[in-house]
Amino acid sequence: MRAVRRHHGAISPFLIEELTLVTTPPRGGLARSVAPAASPRTFTYHFTRISHNRKTGPMPVTTTSANSCPSSCGLRRNGCYAESGPLALHWRAVSNGARGGSFEELLEEIRTLRRHTLWRHNQAGDLTPSSPGVIDSKLLAQLALANRGRRGFTYTHYPPAPVNRVAIQQANSRGFTVNLSAQSLTQADSYAELGIAPVVVILPSGADYPLQTPAGRHVVVCPASLGRTDCLNCGICQQRDRAAIMGFPAHGVGARKVQAVLFEGAPT
Repeated sequence: MRAVRRHHGAISPFLIEELTLVTTPPRGGLARSVAPAASPRTFTYHFTRISHNRKTGPMPVTTTSANSCPSSCGLRRNGCYAESGPLALHWRAVSNGARGGSFEELLEEIRTLRRHTLWRHNQAGDLTPSSPGVIDSKLLAQLALANRGRRGFTYTHYPPAPVNRVAIQQANSRGFTVNLSAQSLTQADSYAELGIAPVVVILPSGADYPLQTPAGRHVVVCPASLGRTDCLNCGICQQRDRAAIMGFPAHGVGARKVQAVLFEGAPT
């Protein structure tokens, strides 16, 4: 089943990607039935060559089925931006197999990108696991290889346990940027101390000024979140050797839940 993309006008809410996709079945005609739900160990990948999201800008983005997300993520079913709004409709279609394709097809799409193209992997979803809590290092290595000569980046909520650290560090060393996603400023410090990858962190809703972590590390608020630019014209999250931690203010209908995660265990 081959994806045929139809791009429409810009969509205003944050983090909303292409929502309309027509699939072409083997004998022609439009597919009208919804594909069966993907099995728990089947992962589906969708590639959007030109995003209509004003936050990312018109750059290539991908989406991976929801079963790629680690169960340990504190935002899962607890305020994750991709679980609500129009993006959720697209993610649900990818997750049940109605849109998207195989990992091999994803790699083919990435290889067609022009050299030096900035692109974002996983506007929703996470790195593919080989078992619960463990990143599939072989698939991540293939992704990094397909990205060679291009400027791909992503974020992961998989904990940097020893087995995951190796996969993440190798991907970054091969030119594919994997950011460690922290759920608190304290956790951001602990991730930064590992020295294996750049770090991002969620911030309180409305945060629009530079912050510091408890250890004194500089936190830069995402310029795209502030409406000052977009990812295509920024590219900070793709910089693997940056010292600053990127901060993303909680937003959307799940902002309160996200803030609860952020301040969980914080002293009063």
